[in-house]
Amino acid sequence: MTFIAEATATSTAAPAAFFVKWADMATWPEWNQDTEWVTLDGPFEQGATGTLKPKGGPKTKFVVTKLTDTEFVDSSKLVGARLIFAHEVTTDGRRTTVKVRITMEGPLRGLWIKIMGGGLRDSLQRDVDALVTAAEAVLV
Repeated sequence: MTFIAEATATSTAAPAAFFVKWADMATWPEWNQDTEWVTLDGPFEQGATGTLKPKGGPKTKFVVTKLTDTEFVDSSKLVGARLIFAHEVTTDGRRTTVKVRITMEGPLRGLWIKIMGGGLRDSLQRDVDALVTAAEAVLV
């Protein structure tokens, strides 16, 4: 597995607010500027599948590989590789910290990292900051 990028932010939003935003995949383009659209084929749960269309790129299938009360991991299929986004929330009771880590695995990961790694690194913190703003608007 190869590390691509990680971004962290703190928020006044409850951890549940982040899961509300992650589960509402149709609204991802509102806080993720690189995403054109996302669909989920059923409820937001471990094992769920969907399709994501990045701006300027081909649509790709993904699966929710892990979902707990503190973590959401999704994996997108690429030719010869898997792109993995691990989302995590922790709280001290007053503030929530959200962390998103991007990794890739598979025999063609080096090629895919050359193609898309820079864009992912450049946009991740901006997207996490926009997610915080969106989560802070959620009433849970």
